[in-house]
Amino acid sequence: MAYKSDNIATTIKRLNSQHFLPAIQREFVWNVPKIISLFDSIMRGYPISSFLFWELDDENRANWEVYRFVENARDGGSHNELASVDGVHDLTLVLDGQQRLTSLLVGLKGTYTVKLKYKRWDDPTAWVKQRLYLNLLKDPKTIEEDGEAGIHYEFQFTDTIPINQGDHYWLKVGRILDFDSEDRFYEFRQEEKEKLPDTATKGQMSVFERNLERLYRAIWKDDVIAYYTENDQDYDRALDIFVRANEGGTKLTKSDLLLSMITSKWGGMNARDEIYGFVDRINTYLTRKNDFDKDFIMKSCLVLSDLPVAYKVQNFNVKNLSLIQSKWDEIKQAIENGIDAVNYFGVDRDNLTAANALIPVIYYLLHHPKVNLRGDTPVDVKNSMSVRQWVTMALLNNVFGGSSDNMLNIIRATLQEHSAEAAFPVDAINAVTTRAGRTAYFDSDAIERYSYNTYGTKLTFLALSILYPDNNWGIVICHQDHIFPQAMFSKKVLEKASFSTEKYYRYLSLKDRLGNLELLSSEENQEKSDQPFENWITTRDTTFKSRHLIPDKPELWKFEKFEEFFIERETLIFNRLEKLFGHPADLGKV
Repeated sequence: MAYKSDNIATTIKRLNSQHFLPAIQREFVWNVPKIISLFDSIMRGYPISSFLFWELDDENRANWEVYRFVENARDGGSHNELASVDGVHDLTLVLDGQQRLTSLLVGLKGTYTVKLKYKRWDDPTAWVKQRLYLNLLKDPKTIEEDGEAGIHYEFQFTDTIPINQGDHYWLKVGRILDFDSEDRFYEFRQEEKEKLPDTATKGQMSVFERNLERLYRAIWKDDVIAYYTENDQDYDRALDIFVRANEGGTKLTKSDLLLSMITSKWGGMNARDEIYGFVDRINTYLTRKNDFDKDFIMKSCLVLSDLPVAYKVQNFNVKNLSLIQSKWDEIKQAIENGIDAVNYFGVDRDNLTAANALIPVIYYLLHHPKVNLRGDTPVDVKNSMSVRQWVTMALLNNVFGGSSDNMLNIIRATLQEHSAEAAFPVDAINAVTTRAGRTAYFDSDAIERYSYNTYGTKLTFLALSILYPDNNWGIVICHQDHIFPQAMFSKKVLEKASFSTEKYYRYLSLKDRLGNLELLSSEENQEKSDQPFENWITTRDTTFKSRHLIPDKPELWKFEKFEEFFIERETLIFNRLEKLFGHPADLGKV
């Protein structure tokens, strides 16, 4: 295997003119510190690993969707633009090295847009476009004690031209690309050197010259880019090389690989852009913020198209891809309706622990497009409650942990058997999942898992939310609140109460459990703050206690009766769960 090498300046010129990215590549994900670290390594003469290219014959050029390298990156991810390669000869696709090459392009010719601290993501003024600068007066041999570990040269992304003063003389790094001859470079270096203040010492001038010379040679003279070019035109071979080359790099999802196949086989539609755009939509523009990825969408496509559930390349063959494409509009609508519904139940990126738990609901909605899980009719409300309870218990009971493909298969078969029924078949689904060793039933094991949910965990909100059947969690933002405030459990307060050591630790062990937690609106939570519960509860209306399952026994509202309060409230919680799910057969074991 023969490797070749080239300098950075020559390679940069080829990006987006001869070198492009295959659809198989994921997006650019490096942040500012990683880009700076790369430039620092290059300045210090460190190797930056090899690159892998794939050169296509001209007759194969039109067979693949290709994308441009990102030149203007952005916090939170940057979408690559589809490239036109008409007239491009010796088209070369980068199979390994996208993150490094993009970082070089951004630092030398482009920008990095960052979000300012303390401003909202949707505020246009929160975003500033920055370029990379190098301080030519910073001696790389001197490491600042409070500087970033391992960084010798002082690079900085900034949105304004930095002021040159004292021990700072800033050069926009991209200017070095102007000097394709040594004569022009030395002319420039002399001109810049003459701009140094009269107060500059000989040592500073020496550092200035060395740094500028080092930058020039790192970009124009050193063969930093060592690459191997694959010329075989077989796609499967290129795919295999790509997978192996990326095993040790930035982790790729299977969807990153499969999207290139879909893109080439979905006639008339750019599947990559379509799926990327849809992921953006469901994550950003529904009732709540979500965190789904392309893998979830493509897995859903298999299940909803009644194809083999296993997420393998062989299941995305031409025939299956054609079927998915024919159902794509329906699939999209069902996915959006399903996610929007569970968002309405309060399930979002902060508490969804198993995305596959939503796929049965989405499958059900695909086959019952007239069902409205946010509707107001008695049928809609009842059906919505059934779906909400099932999703919540499936998450709490970890029904989709481990091997979820089998679970999706058996639930899909059950939904097919009951497709003529308008209602979501909760009992039938629970029956088959129980036989498979998983259950979303309310039983003694579920009660134990339920009661041990603690403050701040992902599932605790869901555990609490099913106790409030009338709330629309997607609209009303609620916080987990300690009924007896956390401040009451401080060491100082507990010692002042003169509790025994045993009681002291019992209080602490119960503080964050569900028996001492409730859901309050943000306004109520702020108003309550650290007030003693026995005082604050008297300010609530008559329905507050029943709504939040507060024992109607004023003598238990005092802090010294916290243990008794906790036991009484757990009993009220379990009574409400029984009304929702029915009396568990083995409840007596608890």
